[in-house]
Amino acid sequence: MTQTGMMLAQLFLLMLGPWNISFNEENAVLKLENQEQSIVVEGTLSFTSGDQQWKVVNPRDAVPNRLGIANKSNDIQGYLTFQQNGNRLEMLVSHRTRQFYSGILKFDGKVKFRGTSFACKTQASTSERVLFLGAGAGDSLKNDTLFAPEEDLALQLRSANLNIAADPKNAGEYAVQMAGRIEETAEAAFVFNLEKNYLQTRYIPYYSPINRKRAPKAPTGWMSWNLYFDKATAEDNLAEARIGKKYLQPFGMEFWHIESWQGNSDQLPVSNFHNLNLEVNEKQFPKGMKQLADDIRALGFRPGLWTAPFGTGSDEFYQQHKDWFLHDKDGKPMRTWNGKFTIDPSNDEVIEHLRKIHDIAAHEWGYEYFKIDGMSGAGPGYCAHFFERPEVKAAMKNPDCPNPFERCAKAFRDGIGEDRVFNACQGHFCGPEPRYADCGRIGADIVHPNQPVGWANLMNQAGRTHNQIFAHNIVFYADPDTLLVNEALTMEEARLSTVVVALPGQMMFAGGKLAELPMERMRLLQQALPPMPDIHPMNLYPIFHLLPVWDLKVKRQWEAYDVVALFNWNDESSEVGFTFSEIGLDENADYVLYEFWTNQFVGKVNGSYSAKIPPHAVRLYAVHRAADYPQFLSSDRHVAQGAVDVKTMKWNAESAILSGTMELIGNFPTTFRFTIPEGANVKNASVNAPNVKVETSIESDGKVLAVKLASEVTKNVELTIRY
Repeated sequence: MTQTGMMLAQLFLLMLGPWNISFNEENAVLKLENQEQSIVVEGTLSFTSGDQQWKVVNPRDAVPNRLGIANKSNDIQGYLTFQQNGNRLEMLVSHRTRQFYSGILKFDGKVKFRGTSFACKTQASTSERVLFLGAGAGDSLKNDTLFAPEEDLALQLRSANLNIAADPKNAGEYAVQMAGRIEETAEAAFVFNLEKNYLQTRYIPYYSPINRKRAPKAPTGWMSWNLYFDKATAEDNLAEARIGKKYLQPFGMEFWHIESWQGNSDQLPVSNFHNLNLEVNEKQFPKGMKQLADDIRALGFRPGLWTAPFGTGSDEFYQQHKDWFLHDKDGKPMRTWNGKFTIDPSNDEVIEHLRKIHDIAAHEWGYEYFKIDGMSGAGPGYCAHFFERPEVKAAMKNPDCPNPFERCAKAFRDGIGEDRVFNACQGHFCGPEPRYADCGRIGADIVHPNQPVGWANLMNQAGRTHNQIFAHNIVFYADPDTLLVNEALTMEEARLSTVVVALPGQMMFAGGKLAELPMERMRLLQQALPPMPDIHPMNLYPIFHLLPVWDLKVKRQWEAYDVVALFNWNDESSEVGFTFSEIGLDENADYVLYEFWTNQFVGKVNGSYSAKIPPHAVRLYAVHRAADYPQFLSSDRHVAQGAVDVKTMKWNAESAILSGTMELIGNFPTTFRFTIPEGANVKNASVNAPNVKVETSIESDGKVLAVKLASEVTKNVELTIRY
């Protein structure tokens, strides 16, 4: 036999649907190619029985779709059979007749997928306790799927033991380890399931990836409603903006958003507001809305505007356009939250009017961010539900109109244009909002009108985050409503709300009267800014109950680490904890933990950790794999504890120097913390820039070095610590 013939004899080839399968017996390399989607899975197969290494071999009979498992005597004892159903490819393991043995089948290889993809989890469990989030290409032993958001394409990997790790050098490439135990009555299998339109077919029928040219990051800003309600004037808004310019703009706050400006809008309910004719409340906004937008822009913010255009409380406007509105069978106007008179969305004149008024507000007045209210909500008072009701559709000019609510959403986008940000309030992933809006107000109002914020409001905010965060930063940015940290809440409750809003990278709009905030509470708003643009959900499905553990897996070039939040949703103190296996880390490794709010160095931990958490509180731990040399622990700049402001970090063992690049915010000091291993001593800490103040202190009984850096201007500095 020629050398080429010998090579062909060693090569197993099989085509099953879109999958091309090859196996080289000589080096045990299995290659799976899905040519339709340009996906390659390649690696080595091995089988171990007891302490014996068996071989995976080519077929030795006429059955074409299986490989053999040969023992030390080179006799085939079992089979690996390939089965295909559409884009799903399974590798099944079976014993040969009555031969009995047990062992471990392993696949160790790599996957070439999409450059914009990330690893995540698509197998839900009723007993799960952890909400997983990723910043960058965060790895977790709980991940079981690769997801490409631009294409809504999922590659699900299934085996008894699975480890997916992103290649730090090549975007879209992953190291994959799969293992399954073969027992007497069990059949081990590896599954590779490529699913097109993964989220669209399950949850998001109008699936459309975020337009990152228009909205490259989750919007941030301030809005008046939750303490001023319907009484804020133009000067109130500008006075708050001047404070925001000093304390929040340096941290990345972008928009200043105006609520309740319409004619007759100084007295609730919203159904009485003159919402459809651009009439301005002259008592509160005497210079008009264009001037206010210009004044906001002069302070360095982008102006935003609230509208509720599904109805009106204006009797005059109703009388002028009676056929634009819905009436019941007795001829009475249909009333909703949006107005005493509710629009007929099947009427083309109405749709054109919705487009026109938003065009004027965007391009003549100059507003760049629109929160459009009255959309999906939670009941029939909001128009997505209302327009679906049979008696309402029967009252429309065109009762057969198939998409009345979508017609409105499209009109809003057409009016504000392709260069403005559209926040659908409330915006649901199951409706047309993802196709037209950039953001979705996923929660109810954080307060009830003219009431202070309370614990029940925070519970609602957290619950809606659990339920819809899986769509965040994929089809729209999640808006959990305002982050309120005023003294109506305890400090523990304010910190908890800060974590709920900021740790997943959601939109962060502050509210209330900034001048009345103590600096320790203003600091909470600063620590929530900016939302990290690379955060994505890792539980790719909705969750309907509050989880006690949130785990943000941070991947940066200088290190991969976790930020773990332990929540106590109860009214009494509770012990809350996790195992390292439960959060997808190596259960046999040592980790060092540092708590953000209490500045507590927990130290080295193995296997599991728990703490007693006060009622209505959260503890936020940076979790780093323990090193035997000095390592970075935490930064107090942002709740992500280093992911925002630490750009590089490197330990040089030869010179005993730990160095890193840190971003400083002008006139707002930041404290960075590092371990001091047993037997080590800190010589000094310095930076490479003038006019940067450096203060050091030793904490936690000599185990932690705190370095406080202060600069008069925002800039990156090189920090050097000599041990």
